[in-house]
Amino acid sequence: MHSGISGHRPVTSTIIRYLAQVVLALGASHTALAGDDYEEWTARFQTTYVRQVKPAMNAAYSGPNSLQADKEFSYTGTATAYLGFRPWRGGELYLNPEVTQGRPFSGLAGSSGFTNGELTRTAGSTPKLYRQRLFLRQTWGQGGGSEQLEADLNQMAGTVDKNRVVLTVGNFSSLDVFDDNAYAKDPRVHFMNAGFMAPLAYDYAADARGFGWGFALEWYRDDWVLRLGRMTGPKKPNMLPIDYQIGKHYGDQVELEHAHELWARPGRVRLLAWRNRANIASFRNALHYLKANPDADPQTILAVRNGEKIKYGLGVNIEQALTDNLGFFLRTMKANGHTETYAFTETDASIGTGLSLKGGGWGRGMDTLGIGFLRNSISKERRHYLEAGGISFFIGDGALNYRPEQIFETYYSLKAWKNTFVTADYQRMWNPAYNADRGPANFYAVRVHAEF
Repeated sequence: MHSGISGHRPVTSTIIRYLAQVVLALGASHTALAGDDYEEWTARFQTTYVRQVKPAMNAAYSGPNSLQADKEFSYTGTATAYLGFRPWRGGELYLNPEVTQGRPFSGLAGSSGFTNGELTRTAGSTPKLYRQRLFLRQTWGQGGGSEQLEADLNQMAGTVDKNRVVLTVGNFSSLDVFDDNAYAKDPRVHFMNAGFMAPLAYDYAADARGFGWGFALEWYRDDWVLRLGRMTGPKKPNMLPIDYQIGKHYGDQVELEHAHELWARPGRVRLLAWRNRANIASFRNALHYLKANPDADPQTILAVRNGEKIKYGLGVNIEQALTDNLGFFLRTMKANGHTETYAFTETDASIGTGLSLKGGGWGRGMDTLGIGFLRNSISKERRHYLEAGGISFFIGDGALNYRPEQIFETYYSLKAWKNTFVTADYQRMWNPAYNADRGPANFYAVRVHAEF
């Protein structure tokens, strides 16, 4: 499935170059027609390439879903067009075609914190074109003064009321609306590990690439924002086909956000609750089946998916500017942990924190230095299943000497050219897949990202 990059670079380069030329041509004509403060339509483009290496690591033993002990390489390449226009007053329609290819470490198995948040979007070393997003955003103004929105990916420049209601409906990701953070969000520009993209215990409903169909409603009122939404999930956990029975199987989320100033610096606090209803396996049932059938496939979660179950969680997300250049962030979340993962990673409790420093102090205002730490843990039900030799979707060493998985990441993003950034990244992972008998593992990466 993951056969490597050689032989496919020319195909990817051709597709990326063609998409870039089309979008740049549209963007050039658009610039001539629209001012900086308001856009009737938008055409933007991004491309990101990540190359990672993991040197050999210590491992007392390995199982079917272990991170390989030998030296490995991984890469991802993505190219995305962001197209949108205003069909009527307050309405915005967006389409994002994307080309992806890549190869994960160990087939994406062996850890809860994926070392590159782009990996779930790729599907092998052959470039694939797919529709990433297709959604409508409708805004209803409710006064309270005006606010200028700057042009960005999937956002057209314009003016909106500070107090407003915003409805997003169609094909998008829950992370497009919920659990935002100014310092740790996008693995293409911020920290690379998926644990900084979102709290790993947030098992948000989505297909294997992280997208689904549904709606999100936002109510902005002074310093407060209330968000709620429902999204489709996969037909089978962590797989690509979508279950469109959104009244039967779904993921609900509610988020309350408050903006504030602390020491005359801006900050935000978000409280997020979510609830999934899906055909997922109970770890307790899977463990009983495993003990009763010792010769069965150790991935007994597949044998006990026999009805709808509820999975839920609660988390806090904080961002705070400390100086003009330095920002702090903290995310923590806890899930109930009785059932298998629905659509994200193998984590039931997570905390991620760190600092993001802009290079203004040394005359490099567009550069960023990031330092972050993650701690992931699992429920006793998931732990007992793995200790007995059970295998889940992403992890399973055949045994388990349990310790929380911990990850340190640091990166430096350098503005190399106009709209182009080159990043050096280092990650160290202790107890991969919660197993103290394996690791630590080190990961070194280079990332090139461009936007137009």
